[in-house]
Amino acid sequence: MGEVLEKATQARAAAQKLAKTDATTRNKALEAMAQALENNAEYLIAENAKDVEAARAKGTEEPLIDRLLLNEARIKGIADALRILAKENDPLGKIVSGRTLYNGIKMRQVTVPLGVVAMIYEARPNVTADAAGLTLKTGNACILRGGSMANHSNLSMTKVLYEAGIEAGLPEFWLQSIETTDRVATTELMHLHGMIDVLIPRGSASLIRTTVENSRVPVIETGEGNCHLYIHEAADQAIVLPIAVNAKIQRPGVCNAIETILIDEAVAPLYIPQLLETLASYNVKFHVDDAVFALALQLSDEVTSRLNRATEDDWGTEYLNLEIAIKCVKGIDEAIEHINRYGTHHSDSILSKDIAVVARFLNEVDSAAVYANASTRFTDGGEFGLGAEIGISTQKLHARGPMGLDALTSTKYVLEGSGQIR
Repeated sequence: MGEVLEKATQARAAAQKLAKTDATTRNKALEAMAQALENNAEYLIAENAKDVEAARAKGTEEPLIDRLLLNEARIKGIADALRILAKENDPLGKIVSGRTLYNGIKMRQVTVPLGVVAMIYEARPNVTADAAGLTLKTGNACILRGGSMANHSNLSMTKVLYEAGIEAGLPEFWLQSIETTDRVATTELMHLHGMIDVLIPRGSASLIRTTVENSRVPVIETGEGNCHLYIHEAADQAIVLPIAVNAKIQRPGVCNAIETILIDEAVAPLYIPQLLETLASYNVKFHVDDAVFALALQLSDEVTSRLNRATEDDWGTEYLNLEIAIKCVKGIDEAIEHINRYGTHHSDSILSKDIAVVARFLNEVDSAAVYANASTRFTDGGEFGLGAEIGISTQKLHARGPMGLDALTSTKYVLEGSGQIR
């Protein structure tokens, strides 16, 4: 029996035991896991340093290094997220609905674990803890398949979390990581229909696409974020630049950062010069249409040296870097059409004081999160008050948007009768 099948078999057995645990046991384990992360910070940082060094040696760009990096502050943040999770209400056994049927049978629909949840993800060590914590809180066994770039980080964190959980009374094999870096293992995981209940890919567009196209296990599609900021002609001038800078610059390598700015052509001369000069000061590279290109040619060398004419592919690109596409549009109709055509249904925002236009944008843009007069960077489980998140779903079935505890549960119908027959 190979590693993947063996661990899936073990996880299936562990899931049955986890489903029987009470909330107190699971919360105690989450607290123990948080403390263990802090107690082992030196070990985790040392293992992470091996991954960071190898990534830099390969010429990996800094935004991706930033996603990979662990330090004491980040480990404390990860631990604090587990503590917050421990204080959340128990997601299991909640009555979703209930009534007495015509025949006198009492029926209620209650929340239950999914069973075995597998995660395939790339260079984000924090996902290891998020996945472990969320699946534990919801009574699910968890199998992790991290990317090779973060291999030392993921395996060391899994070890710390697993051992803390065992000491706190969790069943054996409640959490496991696939250790081999052979890509065949990922394919094997995708094909374990009946052993794994749901598969969640979290990472690049190519990873998500590959998983969706090749998995025989039900998949929750997450993550790819070609997010837009639309500057309407009635935008509040005071908020345009701060929101654009925040949405692109704060963390350009994450899925809720904007990749395209759309701007009404009527106000483009008002905003484009300052927008480009400011973003250029952060080393942003531009992919622009003809109208923006013409305006930009009048600006500094710092801007023009970063200027590229946009291609069709640029409108659909998730850069995850200090690059952005910018296009002039004739108004709200063209903006909505562009976003729905080229976007990934993740997060999109409009800046406008026109109530009717804002209402149209919020109603007609087909994305998991739509904003008015705010940065897209808020699309996050913690910011939404959901606690930690296991990913951001861009699909519509089962879960959409930041996926917290409820997204990792299913329901079953419990019926109690007194001898009824049909």
